[in-house]
Amino acid sequence: MMRRRKNWGCAGTGVVLCLLAAPGAHAQAERHWTVDSRSSMAWWQVDPHMNHLWATTCPREPSWSPGEGRSGGWTGAPSSDGYSGISDTINVPRYPRITVRPLCMDAIQGRIVVQDPIGGRGAWGEVIVNADSLFMGEERRWKWARDAGLQTRLYPEIRFQLDSFINVSRQGDTLRGTAVGILFLHGQNRPVTATVKVFPDSAAGATRVLTKVRAPAREFISDYWPGCLPQPSCLFALGVRMNLWKHMFFGADLVLRPEEPRVPATGGL
Repeated sequence: MMRRRKNWGCAGTGVVLCLLAAPGAHAQAERHWTVDSRSSMAWWQVDPHMNHLWATTCPREPSWSPGEGRSGGWTGAPSSDGYSGISDTINVPRYPRITVRPLCMDAIQGRIVVQDPIGGRGAWGEVIVNADSLFMGEERRWKWARDAGLQTRLYPEIRFQLDSFINVSRQGDTLRGTAVGILFLHGQNRPVTATVKVFPDSAAGATRVLTKVRAPAREFISDYWPGCLPQPSCLFALGVRMNLWKHMFFGADLVLRPEEPRVPATGGL
């Protein structure tokens, strides 16, 4: 399973890192956290995005907008650049969330346990994304991405598991680092890394975790859609074969809340 280590990562594994930065955490005091599904979102984006190749699990978020060729009912005008192939690896995601609101689809679940919140030792957990919920803003593209790309009927879930946490640094109340774990996608699993930013969000009353994947498009498609690139009938890889897609980005904006302590059952005969 651990075929080789990639220099790119998965969105979900970084969620565990917020526990390492929790203010006032005590070493050896095991802590349990869960993902707030209605306030958390996952996303993907292609570079160049051609002004429409991106998706989110939170389309009702006011800061998000679909791209060119959007379905009816959306406010705001598309970009004036049309379907141009301008590369941008800096402004990713294209529409970052500013304020946390419980407007997202019930598409993400996860639970994290950390035995040593200060040192990060004994951390484990999993985050699961409903692949059907990654919405693009245009019905036909959404259906094509699900049926021909993610094939969500066969692979309904995207799973992220934590392995380790490295390159940690702190500035004020913000923690940055690299999460290492396993990404389960499209029936394949690969070792991956993710850049992570963790900070307290007073408005949400929780800990917020921003994670981002950056993967070479050709390598990513080869790993998770093996055999697709050489086949002309595999239209999902057309952007790579035409040398249009350079990078694949995946990420998440997660909200973590501490679990209520479990009170042992008492009683007797």
